[in-house]
Amino acid sequence: MGYVNLDAQHPLSSGLTSESRLVRAYQGDRPEVTPVWFMRQAGRSLPEYRELRAGTRMLDACLDPELASEITLQPVRRHGVDAGIFFSDIVVPLKLVGVEVEIVSGKGPVMAAPVRTAADVAALTALDPAMLDEALAPVEQAVRRTVAELARVDSTGSSPFRSGTATPLIGFAGAPFTLAAYLVEGGPSKDHIAARTLMHADPEAWARLMAWTADVTGRFLRAQVLAGASAAQLFDSWAGALSLSDYVRYAAPASARAIGHVRDLSYSLPARDQAADPETVRRSVPIVHFGVGTGELLQAMHDVGADVVGVDYRVPLDEASRRLGGNVPLQGNIDPALLAAPWPVLEAHVRDVLVRGRTAPAHVLNLGHGVPPETDPAVLTRVVEFVHSL
Repeated sequence: MGYVNLDAQHPLSSGLTSESRLVRAYQGDRPEVTPVWFMRQAGRSLPEYRELRAGTRMLDACLDPELASEITLQPVRRHGVDAGIFFSDIVVPLKLVGVEVEIVSGKGPVMAAPVRTAADVAALTALDPAMLDEALAPVEQAVRRTVAELARVDSTGSSPFRSGTATPLIGFAGAPFTLAAYLVEGGPSKDHIAARTLMHADPEAWARLMAWTADVTGRFLRAQVLAGASAAQLFDSWAGALSLSDYVRYAAPASARAIGHVRDLSYSLPARDQAADPETVRRSVPIVHFGVGTGELLQAMHDVGADVVGVDYRVPLDEASRRLGGNVPLQGNIDPALLAAPWPVLEAHVRDVLVRGRTAPAHVLNLGHGVPPETDPAVLTRVVEFVHSL
């Protein structure tokens, strides 16, 4: 595979984030302190977020570079987490490519018209994903703005980061199956039966739909990395609705195609030895693959080209590591429900997750899903401080 070198000013290439706890862990090098961040850390659990978002629709906020950047930074400032996760939504590239979609409060993404037939698929896939190269400009601006700010976050001597490192930003996108499920269902669904029906009833139309969603979401992810994100996460919310055989046949090839949009991006570590072969210090941008209810799919999710596998709260990390052969870095997997439990209960749970995470080459502490909106932000801060103190 050919490589595309990141710009010399990229945080990974310049060394700003390549030695951060997060990137080291994603690369399989266990740091002295376990890195921690939370899915959906930027959002409804923060009063400053609710104040900032008042009167602004979700997708409008995602496409406002100043607003998206500030929302991304809020939990980094408040909690002292080891990474920022870019504030956006998985349907942003769908909207930018021309799909009529809105995020309805209390419900989620809703399409103006579901994609149910081969004719519907043909009409949708006539929209050229290449138009995103220009349409994603607001996203790229927001990422660049955020990366510049993260390099300055907590520059005091009390910083939890190594001297000379910056807080890395994680870019993210929805996996092709999850995007396809939204498109076919027309919105959220409990069983995704319309999507699974199309998958089996018209495999050719399904394959065209999946290839298209892979290129749309892959370009979205690539744009974030090129603009300065130090890692990429593919988020498959609905893959747990699939059997292993259906996932491997009907979803995994498209996820591999999406990841392929960033798999070739690489950087070289600053050479300590002037005579060192540049290839010996070349690294790829780390890629995380996470799904919900995907305990039976972990190996298949790794096989699509991911470096790190995110694990939800249903499977203990030691069991997940066993299923992955014991050689894959893991991310996860505090049960979000325990964030509202008494501190001794939550502390014991966090300790248990950390112990089980020791069975993997490296571990990034996270939730087994997103932060619930009603979570007390002080609890998240306390978890970060506790993990960093160990």
